[in-house]
Amino acid sequence: MKKEVAISKINPLFLKGIAHRGLHNENFTENGLKAFQNAIDHHVAIEFDVHLTKDNELIVCHDEDLKRTTGKEGIIEDLTLKEIKDNYRLLDGGEVPTLKEVFDLNHEQVPMVIELKVFRKNYKALAKRCKEEFKLIKDKRNVLLISFDPRSLWPFKHDGFIRSLLVAKSDEYTWFFRRTVESVDLDYLLFSEKRVQRYIKKHFTNIWTIDDLEKLKKYAPLVDTVTYQYIDPKVVEKELSK
Repeated sequence: MKKEVAISKINPLFLKGIAHRGLHNENFTENGLKAFQNAIDHHVAIEFDVHLTKDNELIVCHDEDLKRTTGKEGIIEDLTLKEIKDNYRLLDGGEVPTLKEVFDLNHEQVPMVIELKVFRKNYKALAKRCKEEFKLIKDKRNVLLISFDPRSLWPFKHDGFIRSLLVAKSDEYTWFFRRTVESVDLDYLLFSEKRVQRYIKKHFTNIWTIDDLEKLKKYAPLVDTVTYQYIDPKVVEKELSK
């Protein structure tokens, strides 16, 4: 899909920067409702990750293991939603949220980048469950779908969402599937490659994860938007508008 067409199909707020796992800091744990509320209060787009629990529910967390954000071991796909809610708390004291809880908090006040986290080849089940939950979305321009596994994005081809393939420096093979979706979401370490430079001229492109001002100044002029953390949202918006 051409850059101009893709941009016309998304909320313009995406182009002012995307808060990685919410606007988190030492007080608000990543991918928690407090971090998302902080982003909403600052009126910035949010990025977050969804996993499928043992009982087919959708939990928002980056890692498949809850240890890093809760301090307690536990593989999400091996636990039920009740087990997670009863036995785990984020480091900021909040609950590990479900996708619906994030939707209910946000009410599409700010647009959302939703990463589908495939684990143990569960891409079919994950996509099917997300399709059910995505019926709650009122305006599809408020959502970008991303994943490292293109198989989880393919079922949404005719659903009206812009889909973006995550491509990491460590897993460049996914680059070959870029034409099966509408855009790419690139590791900034790939930007020295000529094939990448050719692509971004004609296609909507996001870059991740920008975590300091030096990287922001270097890469913001090259792409349509950035996923960032630990930077003032106003600074990100200013650099992207240049």
